[in-house]
Amino acid sequence: MFKFEIERLSNFIFYKMISNLSYSSGASEQPLLGETIGENLRNTVAKYPQHEALVCVDQNYRATYTEFYTQTEQIAKSLLAIGLKKGDRVGIWAPNRAEWVLLQYATARIGMILVNLNPAYRENELEFVLNQAEISAVFASFNFKSSEYKTMLYAVKDNTPSLKHIIIFEDDWDNFLLKAEDISTSRVSLLEQSVQFDEAVNIQYTSGTTGFPKGVTLTHHNLINNGFFIGIRLNYSQNDRVCIPVPFYHCFGMVIGNLACTTHGACMVIPSESFDPEKALNAVEVEKCTSLYGVPTMFIAELELPNFDRFDLSSLRTGVMAGSPCPIEIMKKVQAKMNMKEVSICYGMTETSPVSTQTIIGTPLEKQVSTVGTVQNHLEIKIIDPITGDILPRGVAGEFCTRGYSIMQKYWNNPEATAQVIDENNWLHTGDIATMDVDGYINITGRLKDIIIRGGENISPKEIEDFLYENEAISDVQVIGVPSIKYGEEVMAWVKIKDGISITEDELKEYCLSIAHFKRPRYWKFVTEFPMTVSGKIRKIEMRDVSIKELGLENAKKIKTS
Repeated sequence: MFKFEIERLSNFIFYKMISNLSYSSGASEQPLLGETIGENLRNTVAKYPQHEALVCVDQNYRATYTEFYTQTEQIAKSLLAIGLKKGDRVGIWAPNRAEWVLLQYATARIGMILVNLNPAYRENELEFVLNQAEISAVFASFNFKSSEYKTMLYAVKDNTPSLKHIIIFEDDWDNFLLKAEDISTSRVSLLEQSVQFDEAVNIQYTSGTTGFPKGVTLTHHNLINNGFFIGIRLNYSQNDRVCIPVPFYHCFGMVIGNLACTTHGACMVIPSESFDPEKALNAVEVEKCTSLYGVPTMFIAELELPNFDRFDLSSLRTGVMAGSPCPIEIMKKVQAKMNMKEVSICYGMTETSPVSTQTIIGTPLEKQVSTVGTVQNHLEIKIIDPITGDILPRGVAGEFCTRGYSIMQKYWNNPEATAQVIDENNWLHTGDIATMDVDGYINITGRLKDIIIRGGENISPKEIEDFLYENEAISDVQVIGVPSIKYGEEVMAWVKIKDGISITEDELKEYCLSIAHFKRPRYWKFVTEFPMTVSGKIRKIEMRDVSIKELGLENAKKIKTS
């Protein structure tokens, strides 16, 4: 009897030790989808043939699911007519427009691999990606903002031997569509039947901040399931209409946006080619959108519109905020002022298709606004010591890792880079620092590379940003580390002040007296905007470079890194 009690106590202690570790898996009553993107779309069309699938406000375009499916079939035929085949890489270089979405599904249906080209690429980046992915055809807008896409494509064409076709939407699209007449429907059907869900369907290139970009290769299985389970957490149905002002070239637009919609029969609404806060809110009002997407800076811009109160946002109930850590104060305003009581935060990266964790509608307000939710269905996550690889106790910060169906197939033609992020047990190492609480909720505190080390103290930029957001004069703030001869690094804050309000550096310094001295910003910079990627992510590397130059810290930088 005594021996039995000892064993029972040992088992209990062991269970408590295991349950206290920063590990969680996503149980689900709903099985994974074992189908391709094309099969899933066909099933949705059968269920909701007359429901609207896609609306593009600027182009005055709208299509039901039946019309949308018919148009993707015509494009698939035209792709075959110009000589493309299954497995070929097809580039798309354009802002958000109806053709982007149509090509996304048309290429998927017949087994081609869509390659998303970043709208901000210059010629050298464009040439690298065209060659690295061996792209056979590129569909592009004539131009966008200051970029002359057509001019750049023809400038690099002679240096890209795989590139056989350049189709400019404004010049060539109509003639391209006419080529469909040469291909039979049966040929498309046969090709669709040969497509397997574990085959690659999309390549997205990383931003390339540490060298040339890497091609994240994603499969049908990756993307269709991620979109589907995101939609489940948002309670999507055929009655939802989703306003998508985030770019399609990024997973936020094409997966959290498009695929979350089509897997549930919801309508995709494109408010404009690129983000415009007024056009986004106008689309919500006119199209009676139930969901709105954006990175935090987009929601800030919408909330600060002088005519914000004019828009009727009563149709909204949910939405997604993702792309970068969400300031708690902004989340509260979105819920209170935009009628988005069920707004969800998604966290992930392109290499994970992209979402690994997501808040669940109905969770306590504090969890909803201060965490990135819990592990997504059918996935595993853990927080590890980045040096030893050991799983850390809950509440202790470490590197966030994940594995499961969402992990990318590979970096295209780059096995060395692939092996650096996916270990022998198929865990993907994100490089993000996170904590897991006792209930399994995740809080992202920064990047391993972003942590500021001042005099031996580790400082999380996000902690200081959240503190400064509480100041009523501040509209937006980003915190970085800059080199220091004495301390190794010092804290610097770039702040954007609300219109019509003034505050001085000395007043901000006084405001910071309530936090530990080593966390207080040593330097301040007042700005009207931050350097950002096209997808809305803040470019802190660029901020650091600008700050070093402006503050004359080049010598400090040399001493720190020598």
